[in-house]
Amino acid sequence: MNFQRFLFVMKKEFIQIKRDKASLIISIIMPVMMILLFGYAVNTELDNINTAVMDMSNTKESKDIIKNFENTKYFQITERTKSYTEIDKYLDEGKVHSAIIIPADYALKLKEHEKTNVKILIDGSDATTARTILNAAVLSGEKYNKIYINKNAKKDLNSGGINISTKVLYNPDLKNKNFTIPGLVGLILQNITILLTAFAIVREKERGTIEQLIVSPLRPMDIILGKLAPYVFIGFFDFLLAMFFGFDYFGVPISGSLPLLIFLGLGFVICSLAIGILISTTAKTQLQAMQMTFMILLPSVLLSGFIFPREAMPKIINAIGYFIPLTYFLNIVRGIVLKGVGISYIYKDVIVLLIFGIVLLGVSIFRFKRNLE
Repeated sequence: MNFQRFLFVMKKEFIQIKRDKASLIISIIMPVMMILLFGYAVNTELDNINTAVMDMSNTKESKDIIKNFENTKYFQITERTKSYTEIDKYLDEGKVHSAIIIPADYALKLKEHEKTNVKILIDGSDATTARTILNAAVLSGEKYNKIYINKNAKKDLNSGGINISTKVLYNPDLKNKNFTIPGLVGLILQNITILLTAFAIVREKERGTIEQLIVSPLRPMDIILGKLAPYVFIGFFDFLLAMFFGFDYFGVPISGSLPLLIFLGLGFVICSLAIGILISTTAKTQLQAMQMTFMILLPSVLLSGFIFPREAMPKIINAIGYFIPLTYFLNIVRGIVLKGVGISYIYKDVIVLLIFGIVLLGVSIFRFKRNLE
């Protein structure tokens, strides 16, 4: 090997890397971003779980046991209500993952040294979170019951006590696949559609055929939407394929409306394709497009709630998840499949996805138009 020639080639490559500033910046930012994301997002230890309380007793005794649950740091009381309907609504919407129900005769039964019942409702759609709530509820309830009995046993040997009864909703058997498969359908759909369109325009740039589009009477909107349309059909077919294998082959029952799920799935396909088109209008080379794609796909896996509960993440990292369309589609698909909810419970997520799609398409058209000028 000629050392001088080796140095010449190496120097040339460094100059080439220096000129490709976008790739250089991505290569520096990516490891830092990955370390921060994995360090903060990969956390399976749950605490401060959003919990609703229906205290029909409203006495010192009932407030004591509520305080006991809060002191475990697993339960964070975010909603208080007197209605079973509202509790069902909070659980269906995902506002809370558990509910504590204290009966009206709670304090009276304790005073009469009779057994009293405290009911805990648990959102079982996420089996990992549900198991944490279940264990925390049973253990903290038993501990409180022992303290109460020991305290009152001196006065009356038949001192009654508190019975903690739990009920797991939506996924009573706590099967992980019932939570994972719907999320996997959304994740696969997003990844495929973004990858399909991320190279749509940048490929034209590299082949030199973009100039033919520039001199044609086509407007930027015609080009963007024209390139998007074929991938809508491909993406929608992939969605149906993923649904068939995910739900039918793995035996995951769909509790809600299948037509609604298919319709909203089409909306998510368009939103994901818009992300790919935006990458394609921004990147100068296919390598840059690939790097940008992975910078979007990995945070989507970590921060959307696909694997790790978003409640366990720090507030700043949790907030970043709100800027990821997959976060909202996971709420939609899991809501329909696991909880059987209708549009009235997921309309907020649908609206946000619609806004994402319109904004991303608008920005893509604007950027492409500016590039042409």
